[in-house]
Amino acid sequence: MTQRKVTSAVIWGLMMTLTVSQVILSLFLYNRPHLSVIRNAGWIILWIAGLFGVIPTFTFRKKGGVAKGRDYTHTTVLVDRGIYGVVRHPQYLSFMLINLGLLLIAQQWLTIAMGVVAMALNYQIMVEADQAGIEKFGEEYRRYMQRAPRMNFLAGVIRLARHRKSE
Repeated sequence: MTQRKVTSAVIWGLMMTLTVSQVILSLFLYNRPHLSVIRNAGWIILWIAGLFGVIPTFTFRKKGGVAKGRDYTHTTVLVDRGIYGVVRHPQYLSFMLINLGLLLIAQQWLTIAMGVVAMALNYQIMVEADQAGIEKFGEEYRRYMQRAPRMNFLAGVIRLARHRKSE
């Protein structure tokens, strides 16, 4: 295993450990005094995170040239349609939204700290995923990076709407 893969695995492991810890801590802190508007916003964000987490599995299966019996992430073609036309890393965005939703729900300093660190680690994972995309698909991926934002889904929706309007 290369040094880069080891580093990525460590970052991924830390991010997941923080996220799971944030979930558990949020459950224990749920009935504490809170600002209900902020907590409700957290729940909405968690539902949106669910969409960004699930939809890509179907998109990769349908459009990614995945061989029968292989995991959905083993794509053979660059997927840049559907949710991937809006953001490049919807599942990583899902994790970020989970962290954000949980810190808004719990509203405690420890869950906020865990969430912020987990989001920073997740962002690093996204940067590495872009590098892996360049290595796998080359110039095609570089052009895709110009069309779809890394994680800003609002900008992605606006870009997609403008592109469709100009056609």
